[in-house]
Amino acid sequence: MASIPVACSTHPRLQASPLFQSHARSRSASFWRVQQRGSMGGGGAASSFACSTSQFRGGFGFRFHRRQGKFSLLSFGGDDDGSAVGGEARERDLSQLLSALLPVVVAATAVAALAKPSTFTWVSKELYAPALGGIMLSIGIRLSVDDFALAFKRPLPLTIGLIAQYVLKPVLGILVAKAFGLSRMFYAGFVLTACVSGAQLSSYANFLSKGDVALGILLTSYTTIASVIVTPLLTGLLIGSVVPVDAVAMSKSILQVVLVPVTLGLLLNTYAKSVVSVLQPVMPFVAMICTSLCIGSPLALNRSQILTGEGLRLVFPVLTFHVVAFTLGYWFSKIPSLRKNR
Repeated sequence: MASIPVACSTHPRLQASPLFQSHARSRSASFWRVQQRGSMGGGGAASSFACSTSQFRGGFGFRFHRRQGKFSLLSFGGDDDGSAVGGEARERDLSQLLSALLPVVVAATAVAALAKPSTFTWVSKELYAPALGGIMLSIGIRLSVDDFALAFKRPLPLTIGLIAQYVLKPVLGILVAKAFGLSRMFYAGFVLTACVSGAQLSSYANFLSKGDVALGILLTSYTTIASVIVTPLLTGLLIGSVVPVDAVAMSKSILQVVLVPVTLGLLLNTYAKSVVSVLQPVMPFVAMICTSLCIGSPLALNRSQILTGEGLRLVFPVLTFHVVAFTLGYWFSKIPSLRKNR
């Protein structure tokens, strides 16, 4: 592989730069600090840093900056086994590719499920939870305990997310349902949908869009656990009837779909990095397949209801609800206090 030269100046701005700090956080990076004391123009001491993406191979030399009267250290070397930077770049490229393909996969899945339901009707309820678990595992192997510790240190985003989930969404659902004059049955279903917590697939979308994945998983789990109490109360208040919720079954679902696979991924990433190095290249594709199954199965199973005249009337209310909700969520995330210390 071609050598990767890295030059580091004595200027303090470089030492505080994101590039320098990203190398400092890299587990495979090596650093050298060289100090030269004595008279250099105006005298004083020069402190130079050099960084490499692997164990040092090659040579290094000093470069004199005429304007500043200081030296900098230039290091250069090659890594025959491949560099961490190259691997990280390939992973970023793969994530960007999957992010671009996700809308295409979702659209193709929806068309296939409605045009030929047998494509997805074989996906039973017993397979739905493992498919979601596969998505969460693909995220968990990329996380560390520090990611969750950082998210817990910022309770404000979690609190605002909970309020938006169980106050903003239900109110928006009622307004949209009334605006489109939905029948009593669809009105109840629409409001009920607005009262439930966000799906686990949102965590994967968060991952692909390079969001705060740990915070997203925490918020999804947080709101899902709260739904055991909040959802029946909201549906009873807003619809006039209480929807029965099996708290034990919901807790079991949370453990299977979110907590167990994410915890397994964290443990693997912490204690079995050799296993993670094998899983990481294939997990994005596994997660994409699981995403397709989780979308296609409910569409195929409910095709007859969806394609009726009354069912098609839900298209515009659903689109309106999501467009407004996504827009409000986007602007909520720009609140200065939420972006502080990000």
